[in-house]
Amino acid sequence: MIYPRDDQKHEHVAEHYDDLSKWYLEIWGEHVHHGLWETGGESAELAVQQLTQLIARETGITKDSVVVDIGCGYGGTARILANGFGAQVTGYTLSQAQYDYAVARTNGSANPRYRLQNWFDNELPDGSVDVAISIESSEHMEDKPRFFAEVNRVLKPGGRFGVYAWLARNKPSPRQVDWLLEPICREGRLPSMGDEEDYRKMMWESGFEDITFRDLSRNVRKTWPIIVGRMAKRLTHDREAWRFLFHGPNRVFGITIFRIWAAYYLGAMRYGLFTCAKP
Repeated sequence: MIYPRDDQKHEHVAEHYDDLSKWYLEIWGEHVHHGLWETGGESAELAVQQLTQLIARETGITKDSVVVDIGCGYGGTARILANGFGAQVTGYTLSQAQYDYAVARTNGSANPRYRLQNWFDNELPDGSVDVAISIESSEHMEDKPRFFAEVNRVLKPGGRFGVYAWLARNKPSPRQVDWLLEPICREGRLPSMGDEEDYRKMMWESGFEDITFRDLSRNVRKTWPIIVGRMAKRLTHDREAWRFLFHGPNRVFGITIFRIWAAYYLGAMRYGLFTCAKP
């Protein structure tokens, strides 16, 4: 497990996404996660949708499935699952800015529902959920074993859990840790970054079975040159963007994007989909 030099708490995660909300929306759009290129020729928009569709298929989401989206961001995934699959979805986010945007996009609909709430205080009854998903949010959890245990608690027997995770490679070199992985954790507000075996162990110890992992590193890494290109285009004509991204308190945001891009291409980071089931 990789840990940042400075402790990262859930309030730091909330502040990060609130402070950078404008730039996430303008550079990433309402799906603040990777795209999944299955053929390599898809548009970025289609690739983002394919990431959601894959986790929905692998966890068995169908009409009327009761689903929790942990770390739902701006609610883009929750809306696809509710409107495209007919699931009953509740999304959790720590960010006020993300919550406000998500609620505004529902246009008064009760599905999806959004909660501005720490997952550890979710208030869900035991065994009340068919499927739980976490798309690039487990990295932000301060207590990862507790995170998995809480998911297990709320799932019904036979319920399924899908996790897209940023991962460290197995046994990264000291240089990869010092120059890439530790700074990515610190700058990206990640309390820790695990590898594949860390996640398997935490899932198993939380009571899950049928644990599978699919390495999608090559399928998602195209996300980062696209993000860099969008950011560069914005910087060519926007002085405010220069000040915000490279001179203000959030200047590490721009630097971290390049670190992550390098980490994927140098093999220091991996990305994959875990699925598991509650007995």
